[in-house]
Amino acid sequence: MRTNIKLDMPIPSGDTLKAARVAAGLNQAQAAELMGYSLQMGSRGGVQSRTWQALESPTDDRCMQGPLFAMFLLLTGQHPEFTLVKKVSTDPH
Repeated sequence: MRTNIKLDMPIPSGDTLKAARVAAGLNQAQAAELMGYSLQMGSRGGVQSRTWQALESPTDDRCMQGPLFAMFLLLTGQHPEFTLVKKVSTDPH
C-alpha cells in the first residue's frame, strides 16, 4: 500500500529563489538548465536565462510555482524534509 506524502510547496519570493540557487552553487543559467528553462546568448556573449532572471527579480510579477520550487530544492539537496533516492531495480535482467 502506498502512503501519500503531503509536501509543503509555497511559492518562493525572488530573494528566496536566489538564496536557494546560490546555496546550491549554481549560476542563473545552470539553475535554469536544471529546471528546463530556455537559455539565450547574452548581450556580453555569455549564456543566460531571461526567465530565471525574471523569477529572481523583485520588480517582476512572475514567480516560480510551489511544486517547481519543491523540485528545485529536492534536486539540489536543500529540501527541509525530503531527499531524492534512486529506486533499486528489482528486475534481474
